[in-house]
Amino acid sequence: MATNSFQSLQHHHHSLIKRQYPSDTPPATTLSSSLFLKPTTNNLNTSVSLSHSLSSSSSSSITFSISPTTSSTPSTSQTISYDLLEHHLSTSNFREADEETRRLLIALAGEAAQKRGYVFFSEVQFIPETDLKTVDGLWRKYSDNKFGYSVQKKIFHKVDKDFTKFFIKVGWMKKLDTEVVQYNYRAFPNEFIWELKDDTPEGHLPLTNALRGTQLLNCVLNHPAFDQVVQEEEGEELDNGVLKGLRDGSSSKPLSNRVFKTDYSF
Repeated sequence: MATNSFQSLQHHHHSLIKRQYPSDTPPATTLSSSLFLKPTTNNLNTSVSLSHSLSSSSSSSITFSISPTTSSTPSTSQTISYDLLEHHLSTSNFREADEETRRLLIALAGEAAQKRGYVFFSEVQFIPETDLKTVDGLWRKYSDNKFGYSVQKKIFHKVDKDFTKFFIKVGWMKKLDTEVVQYNYRAFPNEFIWELKDDTPEGHLPLTNALRGTQLLNCVLNHPAFDQVVQEEEGEELDNGVLKGLRDGSSSKPLSNRVFKTDYSF
């Protein structure tokens, strides 16, 4: 009799599982691996329990839990270290520092970017401001403010967000030896400049691949972490315009025209 009751319970339990997931409907895609059954213990606080009680001469209850083997939610316990980046920059190993910067951005962009091996432009928005500022601050610190995303942001703003002018200005494109003035992209990595010299273009590093489009670079440069850069740049332009206007007392132009006219000569 007890054996028949347990078989009835087991049959009823499997029927309940089948009703949760019909044979023609796969489990929810949020579970990245197969489900397994295991007895509920006090250490599992987030499991979903299915219970069935068998009433007989002595009441008993058998409880099972359904738990995913893994979670699709990105882990928040991952610690990002910038020690290696700082080491490469402090020893002027800018080639390795550029590689480490790329690795850090992938790690900061989330689990999908880590599995893929590169960052989608739509994932840049999820990179915390503090982390991007940390990366940028290290580049500026060990390059005497010649390298870094914020440096590139200033240049990008000065050239009216024209990518061709930006690439030429930071030295990512080189002038060809032709009668007509032409530029072409530098070949990676040999044609890029990995040394901090007087003639190294400002904003040359770190690199951001733009051969397949400029959306990724655009999202990086327009990240909220660098919003203050534009505000400071506009403040400097305003101050310079005021000083120039005060020195140019003989000008017949209205002061407003002299102050707010942007000087993009470089």
